[in-house]
Amino acid sequence: MKRSDDRPRVLLVDDYPDAREMYGEYLHYSGYEVIEAANGVEALQRAVDDKPDIILMDLSLPVMDGWEATRRLKADERTARIPIVALTGHALAGISEGARQAGCDAFVTKPCLPEDLVVQIRRVLQHVDAAKGRKTAKPARSAG
Repeated sequence: MKRSDDRPRVLLVDDYPDAREMYGEYLHYSGYEVIEAANGVEALQRAVDDKPDIILMDLSLPVMDGWEATRRLKADERTARIPIVALTGHALAGISEGARQAGCDAFVTKPCLPEDLVVQIRRVLQHVDAAKGRKTAKPARSAG
């Protein structure tokens, strides 16, 4: 899929439409192009088809959970380099380490403020770009 502009593309994976809407609107307002998936199987397909710059992955999903989707994305050469931020309502000890072992690059506990999520996205994308030796362009704020 051809990019509509040069905004960083975020794949937002969450089974709750309200969560996708809330985070998606804020990310769009913050200068990101947002694509969505409601389960792990959709996430795999969207990642291959739409080539996002980063994936926000809820770990508790129907059809295929975020743990398995993350493992498959990291095992597929077409998607292995896409950073994945785990989103979960589970704040139990060991969950963040388990997410990292599955292949997640960062971990955010829900509920979180949308602006905190944007900070995490920027941090991860800057780290990825620094590793590639590129300078990250900050997304431009849209007019509305």
